[in-house]
Amino acid sequence: MKAIWIGCGTALVTPFTESGAIDEKALRSLVLRQIKGGVNFLVPCGTTGESPTLTQEERCQIVDLVARVSNGQVPVLAGIGGNDTKVTVQIAKELTSAGADGVLAVTPYYNKPTQEGLFQHFSTISASIDSPVVLYNVPSRTGCNIEASTVKRLSEVENIVGIKEASADLSQMNIICRDTPDDFSVLSGDDALTLSLIAVGGNGVISVAANEVPSEMSALVNAALANDFFRARDIHQRLLNLMQVNFVESNPIPVKVALEVMGLGTARYRLPLVKASSESRDKIVRVLSELGLCTES
Repeated sequence: MKAIWIGCGTALVTPFTESGAIDEKALRSLVLRQIKGGVNFLVPCGTTGESPTLTQEERCQIVDLVARVSNGQVPVLAGIGGNDTKVTVQIAKELTSAGADGVLAVTPYYNKPTQEGLFQHFSTISASIDSPVVLYNVPSRTGCNIEASTVKRLSEVENIVGIKEASADLSQMNIICRDTPDDFSVLSGDDALTLSLIAVGGNGVISVAANEVPSEMSALVNAALANDFFRARDIHQRLLNLMQVNFVESNPIPVKVALEVMGLGTARYRLPLVKASSESRDKIVRVLSELGLCTES
């Protein structure tokens, strides 16, 4: 089984109420706005969704809601992961039962497994479910890199269908695009590198910025995939400051500030994440003002 996840997927934020519960009303609005904006798939319960501080019950609640609101209009790729393979397998089973069409499996953190350990970890997850598995490589957060040769091995596993590449290593991304099958999706995990990755054979992005500008990010990816690099580059350059300011502090602190400034939510977090500094907030407001997205003066 191979299934290509292509285009622009949104790494959804998780809205919280004042009491700290999942804000289902705000999440529903966010999902509907993404679908209206033309994104190709939705990614709840990832890093941008503050997955480390979500309980398993809350992950199932979120995936169920996103799947019901989407109602088949776009597929749902649920974030999973952990440093215990057995626990991660259980999470994968429960989230696919809750309505996810596939899972985005991040590399184990803290353990720092070998490349063989990574191969065995992802192969075990794959063997436990019938749904597609997309690898997630983000060494800056996990302390562990999936090397291109290991990605190639994993791409031969039947239901491992792609990778979200957030290593920021363009050389590694090039090799992965070259050495994996045509039906294996290589997706950028960094908005600012989306255009570069598609130019060398990538298939799209799992985007933070799409929370704020779903139509624009979708247009960028669609243009690049259609080889209209003049249009894609124009959109990329216009959005570049936004892509960068989204990481002025740890993700998803800035993007939640941006959504609040745009009148699309309230910037609430769970510890150990805290609200943005006033300096960072000012930077975010300036960028949004330049793009005509700001409701604050």
